[in-house]
Amino acid sequence: MPVNVVEVSRSPHARLRPVPLDCVDIVGGFWERWVGETARAAIRHQYRMLEESDRLKRFRWAAGRSSERPTRSVFPFDDSDVYKWLEACGFYFAKSKEDKLKGVVESVIDDIVASQEEDGYLFTEHHGAPERRWKNLTFDHELYCAGHLIQGAIALHRSTGETKLFHAALKLADLISKEFNPDGIRGVCGHPEIEMALIELYRETGERKYLKTAEFFINERGRDSLRPSPEDRLNNALYRILGGASYFVDHKPVRELDEIVGHAVRALYLNCGVTDLYMESGEEALLWAMERLWRSFVERKMYITGAAGSRYVSEAFGEDYELPNERAYAETCAAIASFMWNWRMLLATAEARFADVMELTLYNSILSGVSLDGKQYFYMNPLASSGGYMRSPWFPCACCPPNIARLLASLPGYFYSTSEKGLWVHLYGTSKTALKLDGVEAVFRQETSYPWSGEVKLTVETEEPATFSILLRIPGWCEAPSVRVDGRVYRPRLSTYLELKRRWRGKTVIKASYPMSVKMKASHPYLRNNIGQVALTRGPLVYCVESVDNTVDPRMVALEGRTISKEVFRRGLLGGVTVLSFNARLIDSAGWREKLYRSLDAPMLARRRAVVKAIPYYAWANRGGSVMTVWLPLIDFWRSKSPKSPS
Repeated sequence: MPVNVVEVSRSPHARLRPVPLDCVDIVGGFWERWVGETARAAIRHQYRMLEESDRLKRFRWAAGRSSERPTRSVFPFDDSDVYKWLEACGFYFAKSKEDKLKGVVESVIDDIVASQEEDGYLFTEHHGAPERRWKNLTFDHELYCAGHLIQGAIALHRSTGETKLFHAALKLADLISKEFNPDGIRGVCGHPEIEMALIELYRETGERKYLKTAEFFINERGRDSLRPSPEDRLNNALYRILGGASYFVDHKPVRELDEIVGHAVRALYLNCGVTDLYMESGEEALLWAMERLWRSFVERKMYITGAAGSRYVSEAFGEDYELPNERAYAETCAAIASFMWNWRMLLATAEARFADVMELTLYNSILSGVSLDGKQYFYMNPLASSGGYMRSPWFPCACCPPNIARLLASLPGYFYSTSEKGLWVHLYGTSKTALKLDGVEAVFRQETSYPWSGEVKLTVETEEPATFSILLRIPGWCEAPSVRVDGRVYRPRLSTYLELKRRWRGKTVIKASYPMSVKMKASHPYLRNNIGQVALTRGPLVYCVESVDNTVDPRMVALEGRTISKEVFRRGLLGGVTVLSFNARLIDSAGWREKLYRSLDAPMLARRRAVVKAIPYYAWANRGGSVMTVWLPLIDFWRSKSPKSPS
């Protein structure tokens, strides 16, 4: 069966249908290593971590297969890390048939199913304690874990036909539908996830009760039902410290939301479920709410890297324009959640702006969350570091590593979609897909060095003449894009889809050119910590200055002039990256000796100049601890124009 992350082929209000990831081959270029070698290494490494951290032992203990209670797994929601890892394996198996890994997965599934209780309940923290079930929806995350189990089971069911875990997921979903409804438990989970999982289960099975239960959870939200009782002093205090109802996005009914607030992953996962519900129901009020939240996020609360969530204490969105750099929380899971939500908004609307945010987030705040070898991870993704911040092989709360694994393993499924018009191209990278358009078999290929070059060669081959459209996303970051087909040149608008409708015969070559120049980006004046500073971007990539590449401290550098002196692709550096070099003045460090503040009467800049190098932000901290910054002071900031790249 087709392996899709989001299966909307029968969703009446989805405008696009994803091309299944098992129908897309990544055959070179930038993404081949990430979806192959890096994803494979991450999956294998994470299995070892799941064992070493006792997460797998939780299931064996609950099933009576281990006499010792796990001690190294401390959070009640740790089950979810295993489920996300299984989902990653499900997507990975769509393109790879590794028998040894399949054997490991079957063993893990056997332990999980053995721990399920007779009525379908499955949550190792409360195993054998029915009096504790559903009593602390605010913090226990039973429904959150159930959602990840369902999604993992669906991925394996689609890619391998696996039924054992899938039937366990159905049994648990049936219990949830029986317990949570207007005549049963009136409550929601403190961490949204179950909503999109149940809707995907409805799409997989056709059972409307799962859709109705998901809709129930969405409708129940906003009733302040997650507030702990006054007698529960500990959880009550934690609830208030975190931010109360708005932290859990339980302060307003979903249809009335107009500002993105609260825990970033919770808010964005909820938006995924709401957008899924819109694609099934067509209720415009849901889409309008999502539009308001999207603008709140993208226009006032999103980092230049696409990252989400600025506050350390609560992993939450802050106020408008509250986007600190060194103390940015910018959780990897939040970036992935944003990618997932924008994918659903793209499927629902077919608007390129959502794919633009997906691309920005993917290349910057998602890839930064994993090392080049796939075995080290960032939980937080700051935009500046004074040194010492490094990726880790695992975390006590380890939600991010398996989230990265499932995203990388499923990435081919985000490249293309279809509609009644034809084939839509969302992401650029060397790849191939074969599908039927206008009743005719067609093969579509991309050849490109993207994101290092904006030149893309697209080849369409049909067995016999057929009429359909190829719709190319024109990136919002690009200036002066052009597309050439059979001698005709198109000059499309930015952040749109260029529709090439024609009768295709045999082999046709499309040449798209998205010129990549280095740009200096400024932030809104209300974002006070970036006043007088710029960030360097090239194509979809955000750049940073890292101390390992420079003889000077990146914090003591000020850009001079508006010309980037060099753009050089270095194949042997960090897996192959384009490095930027530019002229800079150094801030007078001697004048600050033993001073925290000083008069502006003295010169602020030293006479010394330097050539400074910048690398793509996603690649930083792969060579040991270092000082790093994305935002750089610009000497003539208030009179500046965008930089000129070397001719």
